[in-house]
Amino acid sequence: MQRSKVLPAGIVVSMVLTGAGAIGAAHAQQATMTFFVTSVGKGNGADLGGLAGADAHCQALAKAAGSPHTNWRAYLSTTAPGGEAGVNARDRIGKGPWHNAKGVMVAKSVDDLHSESVNITKQTALTEKGEAVSGRGDPVNMHDILTGSDPNGMFSTAGGDTTCGNWTKSGEGSAIVGHHDRVGLKDTRHMKSWNSSHGSRGCSQDALKSSGGAGLFYCFVAN
Repeated sequence: MQRSKVLPAGIVVSMVLTGAGAIGAAHAQQATMTFFVTSVGKGNGADLGGLAGADAHCQALAKAAGSPHTNWRAYLSTTAPGGEAGVNARDRIGKGPWHNAKGVMVAKSVDDLHSESVNITKQTALTEKGEAVSGRGDPVNMHDILTGSDPNGMFSTAGGDTTCGNWTKSGEGSAIVGHHDRVGLKDTRHMKSWNSSHGSRGCSQDALKSSGGAGLFYCFVAN
């Protein structure tokens, strides 16, 4: 009969402390996380249930990942009928600074977020789980991130549907998307934009997928 080995008390204590340290570090990272790309969309194309539904999705994902923050907001703009002013994504997310799940700062302020020095790249635009989002060149490209915004983070005045019916459509229509990896088919300024690269081919899940998307969007703590 083989006897089980008994580890010395010091080693057992060390293992416990190491495990506790790893858990503590993970919790600390989630506490500092104030920005992420949704790991999954809502599953119905660009129909997010409006801004309220998108905010709730941000909150649910963040909570599941262990975030203590309760004021998550989706980075999405909306338009209004009759030429009235819509909602600007940049006005929904607070003042900054914002850090990803690894503690890396992506922007120190709203102006920094919408400047050439913004630190949103494929390496920093992580999900709430701290995972990278696949982009152009990967087996599955999901770099089209819904924003409905112009480069300054404001609702578009280009005309036509730019927000998939203010995030309520999953059929016809279009929404402006950005590229989280800052890469596109053509090496142009728009293709390198994290928040305003081009319009989607439609609002359904399949339409978003056809141009390199999955109905993902950015979430920020409105600090």
